[in-house]
Amino acid sequence: MIELDAEDSKLHVLARGALGRTGGTAGAAVRDTEGRTYAAGEVTLSVLRLSALQAAVAAAISSGAEGFEAAVMIGARFSDPGVSAVREVSPSARIIFADQAGIVFDVLDDTAAEGAHDDTAAEGAHDDTAAEGPFADTATAGSEANGG
Repeated sequence: MIELDAEDSKLHVLARGALGRTGGTAGAAVRDTEGRTYAAGEVTLSVLRLSALQAAVAAAISSGAEGFEAAVMIGARFSDPGVSAVREVSPSARIIFADQAGIVFDVLDDTAAEGAHDDTAAEGAHDDTAAEGPFADTATAGSEANGG
């Protein structure tokens, strides 16, 4: 079992909260370089679709975040486009992956480790609902910014 430090555990709780609040298939949270946290669920509007991690990154960037220390994704895949968004802003940010039950199954600590993963490993750690992808038709959206 992968253990998280106190700060990453807080992100994990925020991501699980976003997942539970929205009723979607994924939740995410990010911590910026100032220690502020942002959490979000998927956005599944007919004119706008964002994964939970993309939505959390968008909330952070639109609030003035200049970099990320870490991100947690609950119920998402390694290929989630939010991973690229985090990496674009902060290539060395830690990205933590957990299944829909909240069990952490992998941690990417830098960009070198990212290439070692593929979606087949992530799919095996999720239930059938998560394997449908981040934009399940039954998902609703939500996000929150938390001052830290």
